[in-house]
Amino acid sequence: MELHSENETTEQSGARGRKRIVREWLQIVAGLLVFSFGVHGTIYANIGLAPWDCLGMGIAKHTPLDYGLSMTCVAVTVLVIDIILRERIGYGTVIDALLTGNFVQMFNSLNHLPTNKSTLLGVVIMLAGFVFMALGMWIYMSAQQCCGPRDALLVGLGKRLPKVPIGIVEVLLWAVVLLFGWLLGGPIGIGTLLSTFGAGLVMQAVYSLIRFEPRKLRHRSLMQITQDLRGEQGTEE
Repeated sequence: MELHSENETTEQSGARGRKRIVREWLQIVAGLLVFSFGVHGTIYANIGLAPWDCLGMGIAKHTPLDYGLSMTCVAVTVLVIDIILRERIGYGTVIDALLTGNFVQMFNSLNHLPTNKSTLLGVVIMLAGFVFMALGMWIYMSAQQCCGPRDALLVGLGKRLPKVPIGIVEVLLWAVVLLFGWLLGGPIGIGTLLSTFGAGLVMQAVYSLIRFEPRKLRHRSLMQITQDLRGEQGTEE
């Protein structure tokens, strides 16, 4: 009877764990929707490409790859760097890679507003986009199933610069990306500079307001989550 009771308790615990993981996946998707809406806003602002997009265009300009394939190559390269930095790769990383671009495209397709031609309005829209991006990152990173490739890189660098605010770390990262994009001939504009120096500051302000520190999160890897789904005891630290 005791053995049967213990098995039943274990099964119930495993079921609760699986439900929690599914809720976290839904949280990740919700966060990516918010984040993607913010990215869409920065594109709709129509005042210049953000650094990562500038890099993608620059690569496409010098290779047979189109913009989409160029960004895929960038993402894979960043993923390799994440592994070198020993950042954990999890389901959140995979979900981010599969959904974020499609969500941005969805918002672009649904937006039937006329093209923005006002620089001042574009600045306001881009700043609002930064806020949504920061909030989206907060939502999906809080699930602690690892970040997207670029976010994992940001957190990995942040851990190695513990005395530097995470927003400033992003400014430095985006500045380096922008430099390579510019050297490759990627298009830049006032929005590019605003993205490089403004997005990280807006993110820092938002995270300070909601008291969120991504470097304190304890992300679980893809292997750990898979073990939890199977009801196995994880061994990864």
